[in-house]
Amino acid sequence: MRAAVTEIVRSALDKAVREGALKAGRLPDVIIERPKKEGFGDFSTNAAMLLAPLEKRPPRDIAAVIAAGIAEDPLVEKCEVAGPGFINIFLKNSFHLSMLGSILKKAERFGTTDAGRGRRVQIEFVSANPTGPLHIGHGRGAAVGDSLANILKAAGFDVTREYYINDAGRQVYTLGESVRLRIKEIETGEPVEFPADFYKGEYVKEIARDYLDKYNAPGRAGATPTFQEFACSAMLDRIEKDLKDFRIEFDVWYSEKSLEEKGLVNDTIEELRKRGCIYESEGALWFKSTEFGDDKDRVLIKADGERTYFASDIAYHREKVKKGFTTLVNVWGADHHGYEGRIRALLKALGHDDSALKIIFIQLVALMRNGAPVPMGKREGEFVTLRQVMDEVGVDACRFFFLMRRSDAHLDFDLELAKSQAPENPVYYVQYCHARIRSIISFAAEKGVKIPDEFDPRLLERLDQKEETGIIKHLGSFEEVVERAALNMEPHRVAFYLTELAGLFHPYYNRNRVVTDDAELTIARLLLCKAVGTVAANGLRLLGVTAPEKM
Repeated sequence: MRAAVTEIVRSALDKAVREGALKAGRLPDVIIERPKKEGFGDFSTNAAMLLAPLEKRPPRDIAAVIAAGIAEDPLVEKCEVAGPGFINIFLKNSFHLSMLGSILKKAERFGTTDAGRGRRVQIEFVSANPTGPLHIGHGRGAAVGDSLANILKAAGFDVTREYYINDAGRQVYTLGESVRLRIKEIETGEPVEFPADFYKGEYVKEIARDYLDKYNAPGRAGATPTFQEFACSAMLDRIEKDLKDFRIEFDVWYSEKSLEEKGLVNDTIEELRKRGCIYESEGALWFKSTEFGDDKDRVLIKADGERTYFASDIAYHREKVKKGFTTLVNVWGADHHGYEGRIRALLKALGHDDSALKIIFIQLVALMRNGAPVPMGKREGEFVTLRQVMDEVGVDACRFFFLMRRSDAHLDFDLELAKSQAPENPVYYVQYCHARIRSIISFAAEKGVKIPDEFDPRLLERLDQKEETGIIKHLGSFEEVVERAALNMEPHRVAFYLTELAGLFHPYYNRNRVVTDDAELTIARLLLCKAVGTVAANGLRLLGVTAPEKM
């Protein structure tokens, strides 16, 4: 819809130039917006105000010229000049009805565009250390990353989902040692004292028992993995299963350990050294990240010879760039805010444009039960896992709730609300919209009324109520919402849209019969319902949420 209006405005500008009403010069990019107030039209543009400095004329005079050209288009009902020079465009109802016909024709394809033009995007998300189960913070990042991948694909991008496995370093060693101590505790039957930084959750005991079951079996022969190898692999298996049950599958699982095995960490450090970006101080090796916008230089190799995590990260991000992605998206927890500067500095130091890097920060989730927060403390194993929340409220509610706020906004996750079957529950409200429509269509079929595959477009003119027009306009904006959610990397826009759609449909249905004694009106309203159901299902699919037939 926005694209059609943009073309109408462009045509009016070109006409004004041809006729000499505007100077033949560089015309500004046409910016089309939806006015927040209904009385200001379906769309508005500030093209006249952008042209004013070039034309050296008052914006309202220029707006009058452009508006006259816009008003000549057969799809435009009227065009008005408002305020300092805004042009408000009112479209004919026939335009909106044609959009409804397009929705019905495109069906599952409605909402897809070619805005991305096949550009390659890598989204790295979750990437939780394999030292414990996924918690709800990871779950929110997972929902955001996966839904964004769906939305980008719908908008015409070529998307790769990647999980970076932190399977090297101190944390994995500590996990292995934690398992070793639990094994000792099980074998001796005596309690073992754990260092403060060891992992003490129940999952460590489970891994210890699994190790004993597998490698202490009578008569077993062959190589035995280290505690670190076994524990890391066991945790990754659990993480992968949780993610699969959360409807998320990655295209690539990239191992940090492989960077070292392939010598890529050393190669990257040497590349930076060649570029004059490395220096030694106090026995340590430093990256001159402040020369590229970071707030301080970063240590790559400590004085004792141990590599920092950042040393692996520079090699990993260098590999990302070498794969030829147009855009690199990192979905990080809020505690990684300080990390952005150093990664951008790395890309600049390697001669790349850091604008290709997009960072999405995931704010904290506060889990609530009966008005009280649920405590979380990872080291002691008291945190609430993603698995526990999935099992309690279901995957649909879990994913939708994670997406119903901006990712950089704090989220209160109300368990009782997520489980309720009431209009106050956003996911229930949206899913019920789809299920209700399926019920309406089934009821009509029982009455012998079938929705035709082909119909006279003039039939839709029976949808002349203000509520019906409002629903149709909202449906028509879906492609635009998906495209903007992709370009701005904001999947919550789709969740907002669906909630608004349900908010328009339910009151309309409560006030109007769909299956009536008027055969034409019945078919028209059934077609409207079918379009609403189609868009609701398409939107839910982008969020990884099911569209139930019955509820």
